[in-house]
Amino acid sequence: AAFIFVPFFWKAKVFTVPEYLGRRFNETIRTTMALIWGLFMCAMLGTFLYAAAIAMENLMGLPPWLSVIITAIVVGLYTFSGGLRAVVITDAVQFVILFLGSALILVFGFNKIGGIEGLMNAVDTTAPGKEHYFHLILKGDTPHPFSWSAVLFGLAFVLSPAYWIGNQAIVQRNLGTKSQRDAKKSVLFGAFLKLFIPAIIVIPGMIGFGLYPHLEDGQEVFPHMLKVLLPPGVKGIVFAGFLAALMSSVDSYLNSASTLWTMDIYKRHIKKDATSTELFKVGKILTASFIIMAIPLAYIAAKFGNIFSYMQTLLSLFQGPTLAILVLGMLYKRTNSKGAMTGLFGGLAVSSFLFYFKDLLFIATDPFLYIAWWSFVASLILTYGVSMLTLKPSVKNTEGLCYTTLKDG
Repeated sequence: AAFIFVPFFWKAKVFTVPEYLGRRFNETIRTTMALIWGLFMCAMLGTFLYAAAIAMENLMGLPPWLSVIITAIVVGLYTFSGGLRAVVITDAVQFVILFLGSALILVFGFNKIGGIEGLMNAVDTTAPGKEHYFHLILKGDTPHPFSWSAVLFGLAFVLSPAYWIGNQAIVQRNLGTKSQRDAKKSVLFGAFLKLFIPAIIVIPGMIGFGLYPHLEDGQEVFPHMLKVLLPPGVKGIVFAGFLAALMSSVDSYLNSASTLWTMDIYKRHIKKDATSTELFKVGKILTASFIIMAIPLAYIAAKFGNIFSYMQTLLSLFQGPTLAILVLGMLYKRTNSKGAMTGLFGGLAVSSFLFYFKDLLFIATDPFLYIAWWSFVASLILTYGVSMLTLKPSVKNTEGLCYTTLKDG
């Protein structure tokens, strides 16, 4: 992402990932991807609002519906008024607070549970299927959703790269930096921070599971630990950071969804000669519309149960085909629009089929990583095969849009 894809997007001078796909292939692909991403981001807005509601219910006793509305109003106001700059600034501040707060929970949690030995004993005596909790590599034939094969093929090869190079909410941050060099550094710094996730998120989660096995919903563990482990003053600061971090996810997706539909739907299909001022106004209207739409969608996320699985399942339905046409389009000049169209819609059909018949086709209880992998493979084969059997793409669709044809500067 840092050394190939992000610099490429900068040099190609695009605003969105669908815009690049439209210029590289055709308008149908651009519009399809803008619609898919816009709808997905709306669903995610609802998910993040629901996550905030869980936290506020645990820590403040507020009814979930009230928490959803409060969060939607606050985030909607500062995203509406401040745009991407407000999103980036609040994200930076919120990250520092949440990062330090999670580290404190780790320290206090380890102290209460009795260190590594106490953690192993606590989990060992409370966890059903305890053999999974202290092994990083799980067998491929296990019903656990995170077997070694699912993690390697579905996560490492598909969903993770797709997140860094094809997720508009992430790419938009990179395209909003002052220079290409800053964009590269932002990706590398983000990757560096990801290295701490096991220490500040995974291990505290295991500590919480060992200390509070009575909690029926795993999504309540972090708010509960925050409530009972930290001293009152620190608790307030970290709680503010925790809510702010959830809000930062909302504002990022809100701003990105607005940008996508402004640039890839409104400007391309409704008013092609729209001025910057008009686009700015449309973006604000879409921002307000999306946050209103997200409120009822929060209740859909609540019915699904597990937030992480819900989000990843949605991603697995379209990220495989998206990554396939993005990578082939950027790195292989011979890829044409017919191949990309076949790969995209064929891959979406495969992922939908696998999801619908998942109980018959997979032994994993939640096979979203396998769905992502096989839809990616199908799309890759279809895109390459049809491209090779049809005419070469025109110079207009390749010059400056493929890595091998891109000029410096």
